[in-house]
Amino acid sequence: MAAAVAAVGTGCSTRPADTSPGATAGGTGKGGALPPEAAVRARALADSRELIGRYDAASAAHPSLAARLRPLRAEVARHIEAFGGTAPAASPAAPSPAASSGASSGTAAQALSALASAERALADRRAAALLTAPAEQARLLASVAAAGAGHAALLGAKASGKSTAAQDGNHSSGQDEDRGGSGS
Repeated sequence: MAAAVAAVGTGCSTRPADTSPGATAGGTGKGGALPPEAAVRARALADSRELIGRYDAASAAHPSLAARLRPLRAEVARHIEAFGGTAPAASPAAPSPAASSGASSGTAAQALSALASAERALADRRAAALLTAPAEQARLLASVAAAGAGHAALLGAKASGKSTAAQDGNHSSGQDEDRGGSGS
């Protein structure tokens, strides 16, 4: 599964970015309303930026998770770039206040569970949005939603099971232990 997630992330990063006005969050097109393509891109970009903040907050609050979260955060950074944005540099020391609320409280397992829930919810929203998105945006949303669902599974499986040194940071081993992470 991790290989598929990595392939999806790589595919996302090769799509050309829309640099036209209104293609990023906060911009507007003619008449103050975003064209459909720009609105989809702006929402997806804002969602990915919020998600990367959650990863940073979890890494800052639970340094023992940093190595495990780093490759997933890198995928989210590639999603930001695929949607035409610039991903923030990895800086777990300064997460956004909104993102840090759920990820920094509690135990490391609770932080993983919160990240898994955020990834799952965002993947579901993106899957729903692709039904009405323009074709090219729908393809990108589908790809990123699939990656998010993979992240949720990887995070959820770890959060519900015991951690071992062999599992930490090695989610690409090809073994699917399916310990409660696929109950969606």
